[in-house]
Amino acid sequence: MDLTGLIIQLVSGAVGGNAAGGLLKNLSLGTLGNSIAGIIGGGVGGQLLGMLGVGGGEAIGGTEAAGSLDLAGILTNVAGGGVGGGVLMAIVGLVKKSVSK
Repeated sequence: MDLTGLIIQLVSGAVGGNAAGGLLKNLSLGTLGNSIAGIIGGGVGGQLLGMLGVGGGEAIGGTEAAGSLDLAGILTNVAGGGVGGGVLMAIVGLVKKSVSK
């Protein structure tokens, strides 16, 4: 994983967290909370995809997979980060909602 891929995952995680907060108003943590949860979720989601060998992860033999700046690598980073950010924001929102009852 290179720095560019990580930045793409973190930014798309923040976007995914805020999008999920906009769609799930009852679970929203506010803009800052959605962004923080999304950034963390984006990083974790992207790392999980990398461990599974999807996108810009390590190829067999320890060499870097086909460059993280190709279109497929960028789209994988955006998708993994966005989905990871949205999922973690929803989980944190559910936990917060159930604890506050």
